[in-house]
Amino acid sequence: MNPETREKIIKVLTVVISIYLFLLTIKLLGHSFKLFGKEFAEAMLQTTSNPFTGLIIGIVATSLIQSSSTTTSIVVGLVAGGVVNLENAIPIIMGANIGTTVTNTLVSLGHIGHKVEFKRAFAAGVVHDFFNICSVVVLFPLEMKFHFIQKVALFLDERFQGVGGMKMFNPLKAILNPVINGIDDLVMNLPYKEIVLMIVSIIGMFAALGLLIKTIRSLVIDKIEIIINKYLFKNDVMGMTWGMAMTFIVQSSSVTTSLIVPLAGAGVVSLRKIFPYTMGANIGTTGTSLLAALATANPVAVTASFAHLVFNVFGILIFYPLKFLPINMAEKASAYAAQSKKNLLIF
Repeated sequence: MNPETREKIIKVLTVVISIYLFLLTIKLLGHSFKLFGKEFAEAMLQTTSNPFTGLIIGIVATSLIQSSSTTTSIVVGLVAGGVVNLENAIPIIMGANIGTTVTNTLVSLGHIGHKVEFKRAFAAGVVHDFFNICSVVVLFPLEMKFHFIQKVALFLDERFQGVGGMKMFNPLKAILNPVINGIDDLVMNLPYKEIVLMIVSIIGMFAALGLLIKTIRSLVIDKIEIIINKYLFKNDVMGMTWGMAMTFIVQSSSVTTSLIVPLAGAGVVSLRKIFPYTMGANIGTTGTSLLAALATANPVAVTASFAHLVFNVFGILIFYPLKFLPINMAEKASAYAAQSKKNLLIF
């Protein structure tokens, strides 16, 4: 084996290891939030009294635990238990879509030392936010007035009555959870272990991200770009399908959308090709709660899960043709944030 081949193999292994560490720290960050945030999130969900409050609660609760699947699962359980009615559950689910995008923005901060890279990465991080925000701005008042999402979800529930769910194998859980459980054992006796885990995960995430960016830069970017653009992001349908499938497999839109941010920062994937991918991720993230709700055979729970799916489908139907809106918003926001750290802080 010649030195050049050996060097490439080492770099490829470094990319694999850094991706693993990156995914591990993202999941550990969510885990640390869950340790002190899930009960708080559940308490907030139970206090909802009107649709607008529900929307805000969905955003805040999901921002805390960084998992829209967890928030919607809690909502499904509360709806099934009669704690929250279906009408109030839908705004919470809408808010969960916005709250789950916080991780993307955090990941983009790993490029803050390089202005051009940061501008690209930040745009890739916030385009998902703007898509979800635009969807909520349009669909929230329409739903409050006409309840069309609720009606479509009820229609789908009637058609799928009697369909059983299935427990999915989650490959990320299989390779990450043992390590996270080991870390839990190491810090279980430490005071404020939730805060310790959160700090460790954030530092680890930026370290893994830095290693990943550095290694990708040193590889042949042109070849990587050809593979990604030719196969993974060949067209919008392929990008959307890829985002949907990846998110359905790993059961976390935060993970799948965050993973693409470093590639955007490196200039490998353009913002316009990332946009369909993020829309697909929104559909993919509804799979877990939908299967779980179907497994419960509780009609109200199934309807709540279908409402999450219907909301995302309507959002795509509206803003895929109008994709210039969230894309332009993301580009302007990244240009503003990249001008100075003060602007970034204000944003």
